[in-house]
Amino acid sequence: MNSRHKARETALQILYNVDISGCALNEAIDSHLDGMREASAARRYCDALVKGVMAERSVIDGIINECSENWTVDRMPLVDRNILRIAVYELEHLSDVPFKVVIDEAVELAKRFGSEESGAFVNGILDKARKGGQTEDKA
Repeated sequence: MNSRHKARETALQILYNVDISGCALNEAIDSHLDGMREASAARRYCDALVKGVMAERSVIDGIINECSENWTVDRMPLVDRNILRIAVYELEHLSDVPFKVVIDEAVELAKRFGSEESGAFVNGILDKARKGGQTEDKA
């Protein structure tokens, strides 16, 4: 498992934990990142994802709402919602990550941690988000 995949998985767990328990963000980050080496690439990337998603959450949720038909972010399953938030953050703010990688990773996480329909649901929303905010030359 590469470091960015591990970072995305851990970021999902942290964001899910914050949503489900209402615990403080820094507390959730500390408890989940304890097992990672202090300066590891995965730890740094995870920290950047979580803090970036939380800082840009209202904008990210707006993008997700615009791209989802008959769904609002607050009605989405927690796992799907947080996978989408991470992926939209990457699409919008991390230009070094190709959109195909972002979408593939998000769909993989959705299939692993979500419901049977999560992979297709996440893929559809991210494809619309990519078309609305990204150009093809990023591939």
